[in-house]
Amino acid sequence: MTWHGHDLLSIRSRLSLALSVFVAALLCLIPWSGTAVAHGSVVDPASRNYGCWQRWGSDFQNPAMAQQDPMCWQAWQDNPNAMWNWNGLYRNGSAGDFRAVIPDGQLCSGGHTEGGRYNSLDTVGAWKTTDVDDDFTVQLYDQASHGADYFLVYVTRQGFDPATRQLGWDDLQLVARTGSYAPSQNYAIPVSTSGLGGRHVVYTIWQASHMDQTYFLCSDVNFG
Repeated sequence: MTWHGHDLLSIRSRLSLALSVFVAALLCLIPWSGTAVAHGSVVDPASRNYGCWQRWGSDFQNPAMAQQDPMCWQAWQDNPNAMWNWNGLYRNGSAGDFRAVIPDGQLCSGGHTEGGRYNSLDTVGAWKTTDVDDDFTVQLYDQASHGADYFLVYVTRQGFDPATRQLGWDDLQLVARTGSYAPSQNYAIPVSTSGLGGRHVVYTIWQASHMDQTYFLCSDVNFG
């Protein structure tokens, strides 16, 4: 059989179109980091990387961030995937012994989990804060409806300054411990405190129910 030029061109065009359709369909199946439907985070008061994604996700290359939101700026420069994957800050297999797997100074990155993707979240500085009262509610969004065996919520002790000091376990006081939560996409954890003022870190530990998977989430707040 003899193929003429226009026949070959037509075949190539159809093959190219078919390949394009196939690639487009394949891409739809890949959970890209910007909207990964996998896990979750504290959304109010926003965790450090969720807050950076919320404020700058649509404008992350804006140099004005360096002056307006310098802690987010250093995080975007270090690893943008810490924000695109705001819902993936977890460790597997901790067996509840969190101090053994997360050293002081690495609490906000989950002990340099996920190959160090979230290391910038441990950086000491004046992270943007959410104003809270003595009694407030931690709101957590669980995209995959994992459920929770329990939540632990800590707040830094009065006198600790997260803008100038690394966060360690002894800097935290437990203010809420819950029972289990059925699988859902939204969880509310009531927190009651007293005698706190100024800048603090709220540290939320979420023990998911589907496996030994634990999330370690730093949220910066201002009391009063």
